[in-house]
Amino acid sequence: MADPKGFLTTPRQEWPRRPVEERARDWDEVYVPGALLPIISKQADRCMDCGIPFCHDACPLGNLIPEWNDLVSREDWRAAADRLHATNNFPEFTGRLCPAPCEAGCVLAINQPAVTIKNVECAIADRAWEEGFAPPKPPERLSGKTVAVIGSGPTGLAAAQQLTRAGHTVAVYERDDRPGGLMRYGIPAFKMEKHHLERRLEQMRAEGTKFRTSTAVGRDIGADELRTRYDAVVLATGATAWRELPVPGRELTGIHQAMEYLPLANRVREGDLETSPLSAAGKHVVIVGGGDTGADCLGTAVREGAASVTQLDIYALPEAERDEDTEPWPTYPMRIYRLSAAHEEARDLRTAPVAHADARLFAASTLRFDGDAQGRVCSLHLVEVDARRHPVEGTGRTLPADLVLLALGFSGPDREDGLVDQLGLEMEPRGTIRRDSGFATNVPGVFAAGDAARGQSLIVWAIAEGRAVAAAVDRHLTGSARLPAPIGPYDRPMAV
Repeated sequence: MADPKGFLTTPRQEWPRRPVEERARDWDEVYVPGALLPIISKQADRCMDCGIPFCHDACPLGNLIPEWNDLVSREDWRAAADRLHATNNFPEFTGRLCPAPCEAGCVLAINQPAVTIKNVECAIADRAWEEGFAPPKPPERLSGKTVAVIGSGPTGLAAAQQLTRAGHTVAVYERDDRPGGLMRYGIPAFKMEKHHLERRLEQMRAEGTKFRTSTAVGRDIGADELRTRYDAVVLATGATAWRELPVPGRELTGIHQAMEYLPLANRVREGDLETSPLSAAGKHVVIVGGGDTGADCLGTAVREGAASVTQLDIYALPEAERDEDTEPWPTYPMRIYRLSAAHEEARDLRTAPVAHADARLFAASTLRFDGDAQGRVCSLHLVEVDARRHPVEGTGRTLPADLVLLALGFSGPDREDGLVDQLGLEMEPRGTIRRDSGFATNVPGVFAAGDAARGQSLIVWAIAEGRAVAAAVDRHLTGSARLPAPIGPYDRPMAV
């Protein structure tokens, strides 16, 4: 604890965002380059080094937050990077993409703004790359065991890196043409530029991990062949089976899933396409779904030059402060008003004058879509709902809609490739892969981790799952527990 009075004398200061008018014209990250490091040491001073740091329990990775806060406050960046990487393979990902449940569990947050844990984490990770504190760590010797990891999202990458560093020969299979999963084609570049991902992939290749892209297991290579070729298989395919909206007019042209829309926009940034075939340019866009994926669609549509963008959220307008009765500290408050960078842009640019100031319509439920003579969607009919999601009489309204994006979440792994059926995997009623307390499925030598088994979750939970399943696979292959396992398959976030 470098400054015992830091939490009393230093106010919270976050990484400043670039002006809306500037950043909405490009696809670079929304934050002011270089503006984090000058403020972060003082922000780390605000950490109280609590006797019982609830930020540890709030973070499934068990990040050693007070330790690296203290090291940053003393500007010992190498030691801070070592402590951070001891529990997190990819802190530059979580520092940009995680909603920071650790900050919700910060003891200071009981009556003051929390420590800027997420910003400190990001600063350490970026400084580690700048100073060469994150070199490849190839194993000293090989075990002679082979592992196939199916899926290259945060769970698959974390599992692969841990197993490679333990000495196993690991190949990651990815059905897309580039590794990265949703971090590659689902997360827009203005939230995380892809060079952060490329840098980690190069580190992993240097350590010995192999990547097999454009290979859908179950279609391009049979599941049985993979089991024969490898000593263990890790299923980290994610939860990519999207939820539908079964209302009249759903069949109209111009209504698409968010994960049909976002990958095309990302492919334009990768140079694969000149323009997206689903571009929002000049269109009235309505996004159905109030979560992070919907916000990603919002920011993307703004940058593509949409005529208007409105986001529908079936929940009521949240309060500015947490409800201590239903979501007390140190749990993560789900229903609290948050203004993402995309919502800030929509507010300042007035993309949806008929909606709330940040382009969201709260307590809004879609009734039906109407189309034109060519079968294209042209409007969306909605109604206000009460707390039980029952329609409120007299609140119906119509929005113009040339492009409708459904961002309603995901139910489990996609089964179109045939992997689940070829392996004969047992499934949970909610559509996820069933596993035991050791992450093992009903098929010998096959393990499941991440959203495919847990269900849709946060990136920090995905990385924790990857590290934990790697420990389970290593124990299966060697008979001993050598790798850390931060969580079990049945662990869940803190709740009342």
